[in-house]
Amino acid sequence: MALTVHDVDRFEASRPRLEAIAYRLLGSAAEAEDAVQETFLRWQAADTGRVEVPEAWLTKVLTNLCLNQLTSARARRETYVGQWLPEPLLAGDPMLGPADTAEQRESVSYAVLTLLERLSPNERAVYVLREAFDYPHREIAEILDLTEAASQQIFHRAKKHVAEGRARTEIDESAARRIVEEFLAAATSGRTEPLVRLLTQDAVAIGDGGGKVPARTKAFEGALAVAKFMRGLFKPGKAKRDLVGGSPEIHVATANGGPAVVVVLDGRVIGVLCLEVTADGIAAFRSQANPDKLERATEHWAATDHGEPLLTIF
Repeated sequence: MALTVHDVDRFEASRPRLEAIAYRLLGSAAEAEDAVQETFLRWQAADTGRVEVPEAWLTKVLTNLCLNQLTSARARRETYVGQWLPEPLLAGDPMLGPADTAEQRESVSYAVLTLLERLSPNERAVYVLREAFDYPHREIAEILDLTEAASQQIFHRAKKHVAEGRARTEIDESAARRIVEEFLAAATSGRTEPLVRLLTQDAVAIGDGGGKVPARTKAFEGALAVAKFMRGLFKPGKAKRDLVGGSPEIHVATANGGPAVVVVLDGRVIGVLCLEVTADGIAAFRSQANPDKLERATEHWAATDHGEPLLTIF
């Protein structure tokens, strides 16, 4: 069925919200774009004149497409090479969605997106719709074909799982930059002790290379082990230059609302290191190096003013 200009405009008005929902549900910008495009095709085929509330209709279709995707994604990730981490989004990316409240900012943080992988598809959907987009449980129940009471129960269970996984710490942009600068100074000092002092005792470091870039399949655990790894990671060497094809630039940035290190080579983002910071220090480093998950970051990087690099390594 051919869409009218009005129908297309109604969909395009919803696109930013749909993309933001899909990204939180799937942890992948590329998969989120595909889900939104498929939603558009369903909208195109529908009798739009009978759709009373387009926003609700589109959200229901998109959410169910994402739930199907999550089910198949779980099977694919069982054969994924190494650790699986979400696709990071740099500050200013519209797919990050609303960030007016602490709950909204928290829901798209890299740490929480990682924790959402532990939830069932339904738990993830209820959590995202309620926490990030403030949908009432009555509407969530209609979207997911649940009772309102079941939606409330699922949400409390999901929120408890997420809360058990981390301690929330709000950090403004200037504080984030200072933390990253302190970390980089310590990491490039050639000594382990300064790094250990910045970390929590149970700090972890996890990397995702997707089998395309070298990355350890098991996380580093404990302040000393993480500090030694980071010291080695930032240690210059010809072998590293040969591996990446040059000397990357290191930038301080914000990704998913948190402090991050962005590694750039010839205008291409080749790594994003997200730091999880708590009141006791840096609790986690999550590094994304899989080139398939950095294409959007590279596009965004090229289109924005990111200033001079803090340093050049290798």
